[in-house]
Amino acid sequence: MARPKEQSAQAQIVAAARKHFGQDVARVSAPGGENRSSFRLHLTDRTVIATLRPNFRRTHLEAHVLTELGRHCSDLPECLGVVGEIMFQSDVGKRRLNVEVAQVAPAVQLDLAGEAVSAIFRIHGAARQTELNAIMPHLGNNRDWVLNFVDAVDFLKDLGGGISDQFDRTAAYERINAPARQFVKWDCRSGNAAIGRDDKLRWFDFEYAGLRHGAEDIAWLIGDEAWPVAPQDMVDVVIDAFDPTCGIPLPDYLDYLSVYLTFHAVQRLKLISKEAKKRGWLSKDRIRRYDDAGVHPEFAAHICRVGAYFSDQSELTAPLTRNFLEAQAGFEAIVAQTEKQRSA
Repeated sequence: MARPKEQSAQAQIVAAARKHFGQDVARVSAPGGENRSSFRLHLTDRTVIATLRPNFRRTHLEAHVLTELGRHCSDLPECLGVVGEIMFQSDVGKRRLNVEVAQVAPAVQLDLAGEAVSAIFRIHGAARQTELNAIMPHLGNNRDWVLNFVDAVDFLKDLGGGISDQFDRTAAYERINAPARQFVKWDCRSGNAAIGRDDKLRWFDFEYAGLRHGAEDIAWLIGDEAWPVAPQDMVDVVIDAFDPTCGIPLPDYLDYLSVYLTFHAVQRLKLISKEAKKRGWLSKDRIRRYDDAGVHPEFAAHICRVGAYFSDQSELTAPLTRNFLEAQAGFEAIVAQTEKQRSA
C-alpha cells in the first residue's frame, strides 16, 4: 500500500499528467520501488515515466540535458515536458539491463556490454554537439572530494592487510584530479539502462550529470558489482567501442580508466560492507530487482576481482592489487561457508 507521502506525490503527478497529456491515467506503478522518485503512468495509448525529485533544480537540469542530447542521439529517454516540479519522459522499457544481462548466455552478455558502452560513447559525442560541455556543473573537482576518493583505500586495511609504502598517494591525487573536459551521465550502473520493445538499449536517470574526464561513466558500468562480464573482457569491449573524437588518446583513456576504477571499486566495497552490517546479506535476485547495492558476498568478491585487475594495469595503483586479492579471498570464504551451511 502506498504511504501517505507517496500518495500525495502520486496525486500531484496524476493531476499534472492529465493536464499535460489531455487524457486519464489508468494506473500508476513504481518501477524502481515505492521509495524512488519516478513512477510509470499507464495512459490510454502508452506508458510514460513521471519524475518528481526532492530537488526541482535537478529535475529541470535533467530535462534540459535530455532535450539537448535527444537532438543528436537516441540512446536515452525523450523529454516529454516539465510541469512545475514534475518531468515527463518516454518509457525506455521494463527490461532493466542489470536483470537482462544475468539471464542470458556469456556471448549475449558481451553483446549487451558492447551496446551499453557504445551508447555511452554516443551520448558523450552528442554532448559535444551541444552547449552542455560549457554549462554543466563540474563533478568531483574540489580537493576534499579527491582526497576522500583516494584515501578510501585505507578501508582495505581491514580486508587485506596494510597499504604498501610503494603506493604514492600524492601521485594518485594528481591523476584523479582530472580536468572537467566532457559530459558524463554519472551513475552508469547497469540498473540505469533498459531495453525497449524495439530491442534498443537506452540509458536513463541523468539526475547527476555533469562534466569530468569522461571515462567515469565506463567505470560506473564495469565497477557495478552486479555486472557479470569479466574485467578483461570489458577492456576489449571499451577498445572496440572507443570514440577517437573524444579528444583523449586511447592509451591515456585506458590508463585513467584503470586508476579511477581502482578507487571506484573501493567505494563500492565500502558501501557493500556498510549495508551488510546494517541489513545482512541480501539475495542476488532481490538486489537486481530493486537495483540495490550489491550486498551479497559473491558480488563483493567480484568487485574485489575488478579492483585487482584494474589496479594491476597501472604502476600507480599496482601496490594495491594484493589488498584486493586478499579481500576477494575473504569474501569467497564467506560464500563457501554459506554454501556449506546450506548443504549441511
